Amino acid sequence: MPTFDWLLFDLDGTLSDPADGFVNSMNHALIAHNYQPRAAAELTPHIGPPLEVTIANLTGSEDSGHIHALVDKYRERYGETGYAENRLYPGIADTLEHLSGIDGIRMGVCTSKRADFATRILKQFDLHHYFEFVSGGDVGVAKWQQLQDLLERNTISSRALMIGDRHFDLSAAAKNNLASAGVLWGYGSREELDEHQPAYLFTHPAEILNII
Repeated sequence: MPTFDWLLFDLDGTLSDPADGFVNSMNHALIAHNYQPRAAAELTPHIGPPLEVTIANLTGSEDSGHIHALVDKYRERYGETGYAENRLYPGIADTLEHLSGIDGIRMGVCTSKRADFATRILKQFDLHHYFEFVSGGDVGVAKWQQLQDLLERNTISSRALMIGDRHFDLSAAAKNNLASAGVLWGYGSREELDEHQPAYLFTHPAEILNII
């Protein structure tokens, strides 16, 4: 019997690299609200947290109305073209295909990205059929709350492994007494992930198969 009966994947920085769409859409929002555009190197470290947290950090604003307006402007461009400016990480498709053939393993996506955007990205890469559900976030909803909701609804069991590239993924799992795994091909550093003591730390997608 597999150690886990659910594998939950983050999207950005775990299944695909959203950098181009994120940078272009963020600068679209910043310019529209009279902020200076930022270089990609300044913006990509902010990939992963909820959008309103990133925008608050970039602008220094504590005005929730202003932050929501920037979120809306970001999503305006992201919904048109940004979601498609995304690249699948090497090895992800093959790993998901292998996992889908293992008895007793079920898979879902738990991302801070809005569910409709996440679904479009997964369908773009022909990955959507591997997952039983896509749990998406929204303004004011933390990832730990998404996991809590999945548990309370019995969508997943306590034998679930949360797989992601940032500390938000690992801490969300810990808050719900779930095991976690960090991936090193995304945007979180080894130090960031090690600090949250994941059960596993993967350097390549194929290594996920080793735990089954």
